[in-house]
Amino acid sequence: MVDSSIAATSLLGHRPLYQGACYREGLCKQRRLDSCRVLVSDFLGRPIISYRTPSRTRRYAVDGFAASTTKALAMELTKEANSFSEEEERIRRNLNYSTSSGSKQQRVWPPHNKADNPSLHNPLLRQERLGCGWLAAIFEWEGVLIEDNPDLEKQAWLALCQEEGKSPPPAFILRRIEGMKNEQAISEVLCWSRDPATLRRLGSRKEEIYQSLQGGFYQLRSGSHEFVTTLVNYKIPIALVSTRSRKNLEMAIEAIGITGFFSVIVAAEDVYRGKPDPEMFIYAAQLLNFIPERCIVFGNSNSTVEAAHDARMKCVAVASKHPMYELGAADLVVRRLDELSIVDLKNLADVDLPEFEPEVEMEEEEDPFPSTSVGVKDICMK
Repeated sequence: MVDSSIAATSLLGHRPLYQGACYREGLCKQRRLDSCRVLVSDFLGRPIISYRTPSRTRRYAVDGFAASTTKALAMELTKEANSFSEEEERIRRNLNYSTSSGSKQQRVWPPHNKADNPSLHNPLLRQERLGCGWLAAIFEWEGVLIEDNPDLEKQAWLALCQEEGKSPPPAFILRRIEGMKNEQAISEVLCWSRDPATLRRLGSRKEEIYQSLQGGFYQLRSGSHEFVTTLVNYKIPIALVSTRSRKNLEMAIEAIGITGFFSVIVAAEDVYRGKPDPEMFIYAAQLLNFIPERCIVFGNSNSTVEAAHDARMKCVAVASKHPMYELGAADLVVRRLDELSIVDLKNLADVDLPEFEPEVEMEEEEDPFPSTSVGVKDICMK
């Protein structure tokens, strides 16, 4: 019979220590095994080596070694769990999630419903926020609302290279820097300079070249005006994000006659990085006072889809410069915005998060065929 002092299991999921185990021979004579064994196990990438000591005088030393090893592994497990909790808390803070870190006792269940706002004294408004009709739209500018000519962007970069005496970048580099801020592309991809003053000068000069090539001519895409008007009629807030300067954006909005449609405008001066970083979309959601799960991003590239999903937002891809099969990572792909309806947007905003669902407790089923195994010792005693 195994000694009662070692009956409990450890954190490793088995008995790490066998001490003084007894067994019976064929003549039912009890024999004591004077050995100490520690099972080989792989825990947190560190194996525990087995030992065998034939002498009783060394058994207690091995016992102390095994206990200290198990204690050290348990401390590492606790440290790893705490570090994981800190990393999760940091990610939630970066995504602007409301947490209860200020209080000592955090709320475990039920989880905080981020769509609810207890400060609203009108129950109908609170109920509306909980429904899928409470959503916001975040639009990109070029290729989504207005017609885009990608060749102008390439020509602007090539002209800047000629002015600065730089070798022209290859085509795949130009495709990579699409959607980035000018300063970000110059410092991180083209690697021309990292001096802030030089980056600002080159970024401004590139934008001037692009605007001169563009000529101040803007044209709305087919169906864009009708769709934006529908959103305004349904009182859905709209944000506009772009890596262009705010001055050029405001001039373009006024030129095509959609002034007053946008609740928030996020321009190049408001963020540090462009796509595929989700900073623009997260900042727009903060200005709109919406949670990311209820924001729908409208873009025309895979970098937009990546940034929107990193921000935990839904994404509708408009196939303006890429074929529809290349934008399959988006939640919805359309050719024109007027193909969408408010019902489609509500279906996208109808998120199904585990934290909004009640906890389901699993009931343990009784075994219809219980085990009838008999111990070896009981057989020997019979």
